[in-house]
Amino acid sequence: MASSEESAHVMRLYRSIYSVARRIPRGRVATYGQVARIAGLPRQPRMVGYALHALPDELARSVPWQRVINAQGRISLRRFAGSEAVQRKLLEREGVVFDARARVDFER
Repeated sequence: MASSEESAHVMRLYRSIYSVARRIPRGRVATYGQVARIAGLPRQPRMVGYALHALPDELARSVPWQRVINAQGRISLRRFAGSEAVQRKLLEREGVVFDARARVDFER
């Protein structure tokens, strides 16, 4: 079990990740790796995934989690059926365009 000191450290990292995600403009996306680098966690994209998975409900409206995708330009699979469709719908509402292979062009 994690100590309260370790838990506090993880929460600081998560807050840093949430802060970076908030800076992704509407209609744009960033990769887990890009968010990790900007948050000061180079080579730790999984930490970004863990943080977004742990996003508390009270922060979900203020952290645009849907704007973070994988390095292939795709929405990462999740355990919950239909969650990828929700993320795609949110991104499309913001003007993000997917190609025929369900990828986002990072150059747009």
